[in-house]
Amino acid sequence: MELSRPHRLGRRAFSALAGTTVLGLALGGSVSSAALPYSGPGPVPTGPPPGPPGADGRRHRVALDRYSLLVDGRRLALWSGEMHPFRLPSPSLWRDVLQKLRAYGHNAVGVCLAWNQHSPAPGAYDFTGVRDLDLFLRTAAECGLYVVLHPGPYIGADVDAGGLPGWLTTVGARARTTDPAYLRHADEWLSRVNAIVARHQFTRGSGTVLLYRADTPERGDLDHLRERLRADGIEVPLLHADSPLAWEEPERTRDAAEARRLHFARLAHGSTLHNVHMAFGGTSWGWLPAPSAPSPTYDPTAAIDEARRPTAKLAPLHQLGHLLRHVPDFTRMTQAPAIRAADARIRVRRLVNPDTGAQAYVLRNDSAADVTSTVPMGGTEVEVTVPARDAKLLATGLHLGAGRTLAYATVQPMLALSVGKLDIAAFVGRAGEMAHLVLDCPNEPWPTRLDEEAAWTFDHGKLHVMVPLKEDRLTRVRVRSGETDRTLLLLFADDAASLRLWPYETPSGRVLVRGPELLREAALDGPVIRLTGDTVDERELEVWAPPGITDVTWNGERVQSGLGRALSLMTVWPLPGVPDLVLPALDGWRRRTENFEREPDYGDEGWPVADRRTSHSTTPVPDGRPVLFADDYGFHYGDVWYRARLTGASGLESVSLSYSTGAHGLLMAWLDGEPLGSHRPDGAGDGKGTWTATADFRLPRAVRESLRARRDGEGGPAVLSVLVRRTQHGQDAYRAARGLTSARFEGASPDVRWRIMGAAAPDPVRGPLNHGGLYGERHGWHLPGYDDGAWAPGSPSAAPDGDPRQGVTWYRTTFRLDVPPEIDASVGLVLDGPPDLDLRVQVFLNGWNMGEYVGGAEGTPRTFVLPNGILRTRAAANTLALAVLSPGTAAPALGPVRLELLGSAAGGVPVKPVPSPGRRR
Repeated sequence: MELSRPHRLGRRAFSALAGTTVLGLALGGSVSSAALPYSGPGPVPTGPPPGPPGADGRRHRVALDRYSLLVDGRRLALWSGEMHPFRLPSPSLWRDVLQKLRAYGHNAVGVCLAWNQHSPAPGAYDFTGVRDLDLFLRTAAECGLYVVLHPGPYIGADVDAGGLPGWLTTVGARARTTDPAYLRHADEWLSRVNAIVARHQFTRGSGTVLLYRADTPERGDLDHLRERLRADGIEVPLLHADSPLAWEEPERTRDAAEARRLHFARLAHGSTLHNVHMAFGGTSWGWLPAPSAPSPTYDPTAAIDEARRPTAKLAPLHQLGHLLRHVPDFTRMTQAPAIRAADARIRVRRLVNPDTGAQAYVLRNDSAADVTSTVPMGGTEVEVTVPARDAKLLATGLHLGAGRTLAYATVQPMLALSVGKLDIAAFVGRAGEMAHLVLDCPNEPWPTRLDEEAAWTFDHGKLHVMVPLKEDRLTRVRVRSGETDRTLLLLFADDAASLRLWPYETPSGRVLVRGPELLREAALDGPVIRLTGDTVDERELEVWAPPGITDVTWNGERVQSGLGRALSLMTVWPLPGVPDLVLPALDGWRRRTENFEREPDYGDEGWPVADRRTSHSTTPVPDGRPVLFADDYGFHYGDVWYRARLTGASGLESVSLSYSTGAHGLLMAWLDGEPLGSHRPDGAGDGKGTWTATADFRLPRAVRESLRARRDGEGGPAVLSVLVRRTQHGQDAYRAARGLTSARFEGASPDVRWRIMGAAAPDPVRGPLNHGGLYGERHGWHLPGYDDGAWAPGSPSAAPDGDPRQGVTWYRTTFRLDVPPEIDASVGLVLDGPPDLDLRVQVFLNGWNMGEYVGGAEGTPRTFVLPNGILRTRAAANTLALAVLSPGTAAPALGPVRLELLGSAAGGVPVKPVPSPGRRR
């Protein structure tokens, strides 16, 4: 949800709200004094932002005016990076991602909670293990990040049913309405969440939860929510559709250029509540993904990828995040009269800060060619080149230190900060670009070129600095003058070099670090600055620190350093890179087939009888026939089996099975153990995440003859066995049926008695979305400790007999890794078979369902990330199990299956093993 959209209201209408509307008013009478509107004599002036948040035990005030959030009377431009803890099932790695968000410029993390992950049944809730919300909020506070919380109840997010629990389909509640039946369950969920969140509110000083997002599609729902939050002690501001400052869910961006266009456009509209969706994508593991999710990899375009590695899209987000964090002028900008570029293909939006006079210019080129044009900036016609389908953010009037003001620059400001008597300003652009920066200097400066690329001239009170930006190269220029003892250091970087610039705020002042691939933390300890972070390659380490700092440690080890020409501490020797790692081959596989449920004499006496006549589903129940919908019998996730005893089936010629699934649905059927065939739904579905189809099977001749020869009472009834995959629910049509919906028989009118079976009881550790109703899942074949000694040797790379068998085949093996504790290695499982392989594969690591491979489907993954914690990397055994579902058109052979090193770094965070209980004997 969002507060409002200034680009819809218009800046004039939005400005009318200034000083009168506050986030806290969204809570009505539930607002505490900590969230009251700003009521000073005039707008809060531009100034230093609040320091990094933490659980400091002090009360804090949160308000807003028409420009920005106000935290304890200081302006805050919120730069939130969204991540979903439930998409990273390793709590230790939450700290890794949160530290990366902070390092890459974010001051907040946006968090969604999936109700269905926490609640396997009505009244049952679990906030332990990988669902430990309290731990996540504590970790965010320790990492110095505000939290913007979205607990739903509905979150969308390409999650099964939009995050609503499966059991909600069966209780007759109309979700996202004021239906009392729904509100009763939703209130219970929110109260469980709020009991944890209340302990971590920033306004109370007990945590860093700053804002609370609401799912309120109806006005009455909002009123009810206000009462709910008041009763639960929630006092932080509430974001909703009618609030006065914009919280948006911007569309995903494919590359760095598109990310610049999107986020610069939001800045040009005056937004100071920014959210990057997604900053970290993660994995929709198990049966979590909705039909709208093409694969377990959630948002492959995220700035930090599923393997926790930076991507090419990260650079502009890193640069803009630090700009908003370290250049206060951007927290109070208003739209200025429009200006035009000489070439109309470049569109220009201009903003001005009324306090400082600083101006920002957003230049956008939507054409297919690079465009060079002059643009009026700061009273000068400045020649600027904007690449094709890209954007630039330029500025004039920024104060860069004693008596020095930026007249204009053809490159983007990234940060401006003071360290002791040194003022540092960094500017960034694309490699190959010529950076031209002009400073207004009332007195003639003494520039010093510290790197050979730079050139400069001084003319009529203006210092011109020209730097050709080279790939992954930082260029430094030192500027002094006789009128001040403060030195200005100008840094010029391309995108790659900017990703190794790390400003950090400590209680004793700011520091700037250059060199490593990541800076996690910096602490001043007497004359020592203690740094922790990651390196991939050998890297120089350069540190600008407050006076009195003479020594540097890196990851606990002292590094030899000396004073450099840029008034920095420079290491004598580069920091070491990460050593090579060798991963083991996957061998020793064992193989076993299942589908015992297809046999006529299979014992299904304990299965629920499918004989209901009414349903809360939106799918109609066929007249005179029983309800066969899986949800109505408590099977909400994964595969479901059906067995029907057909009495009086002599003369049966064909069977028609109607079914309803999510994406990539599949049905397989047997009669008296003989395969009838498999079927997939065609087309794009109903647009709401449901695919319906009817599978028409003509019985094989041998089966028809067997039925004709059979007399009632001799040999028993015929048995129809059906396996349906899968039961994921649409985000916006969660009550549509999953599984079989009806059956018709031609040639006979048998009496039919149905039974159904799906997933066993929810895994108490892995949760309700981890497994489904395959025989192997119900009997623990996917779990560590299962005794597969009686299984036959057999590799998934090739079926032993080449048999295109219809059904499920399991493969299991174990392997060990021995990764040194100082190395953070991200490992993936790669399926190297043909891309059009007509198979479905579920990947289980130590009992955790890492997702499904769907052969031939667009966007299906070939690589499954195995998160550390679930993956044992310290000389411990790992159990890998693959459930291969073959529709009978291909042998259950996957081709080569191997481990692949997706990335590694020297550093990382300590990782605790995630509990992965084995099969109970």
